[in-house]
Amino acid sequence: MTRTTSGTLTVPDGTCIAHRDHHPADRPTTTFLLLHGLAGHQGEWDTLAAQLSADGHRVVTYDARGHGASTRTPATATREAHVQDAVTLIEELDLAPVTLLGQSLGGHTAMLLAASHPHLVRSLILIEAGPAGPAPDLPALIAAWLDSWPAPFKSLAEAEAFLGHEAWTRTLVRRDDGWYPAWDRATIIASVAELATTAYWEEWSRVTCPTLLIHGEHGTMRPGEPAMMLARRPDTVTVRIPGAAHDVHLDQPTRLHEAIAAFPPG
Repeated sequence: MTRTTSGTLTVPDGTCIAHRDHHPADRPTTTFLLLHGLAGHQGEWDTLAAQLSADGHRVVTYDARGHGASTRTPATATREAHVQDAVTLIEELDLAPVTLLGQSLGGHTAMLLAASHPHLVRSLILIEAGPAGPAPDLPALIAAWLDSWPAPFKSLAEAEAFLGHEAWTRTLVRRDDGWYPAWDRATIIASVAELATTAYWEEWSRVTCPTLLIHGEHGTMRPGEPAMMLARRPDTVTVRIPGAAHDVHLDQPTRLHEAIAAFPPG
């Protein structure tokens, strides 16, 4: 049986980070920290968290700063701040050595943490995430995407039809005239600002732990990026998930779980 507890942790800059800890009754085989992507929330991991918990692992999920139930408008949304939030969780919840598993922007955070704090990390699993850059048009693309949301949504069904997955609707806020996104536009855009100007190949090269790179058949990683990552770190295990786009964990949760289960944790 898995015991799940919820809590809020305040990091040094005053940002509150909401998290959930899924702890098996027996001694866990491995401890996982799951990091969601941009404009997402920790509930996206519910299916995978249940699968990993059933396998005997301890699983911790959290809402990144500016997301979900964490502080909506933190003082900063830099890459360093996101990394420090994860470090604080690992240290305060006594998770080390931890397997980091992150999708998209969460995967990028996990990669930077593995590069800068190797003593905390047992292994690294990246889903649709890598070091490529710079991407000067990224903030504008993200702004256009956020602005395309036809809020307020008249119903959760309408929101699911637009967003593509039920999980994306769970942090919408209901008001008198419909359902609105909970995120702050400026904070979400600020979260990708550094990716517009910076590539992170040096950080990728510094990662020393066992690493699994998972990308979707119809994903959004740059063409050739997985091959370039493998060229720099030939020991990286790569898996391509058929029928999956960028949200591999929502598109093909069973195939994702199978790929993770087959990966040696280090």
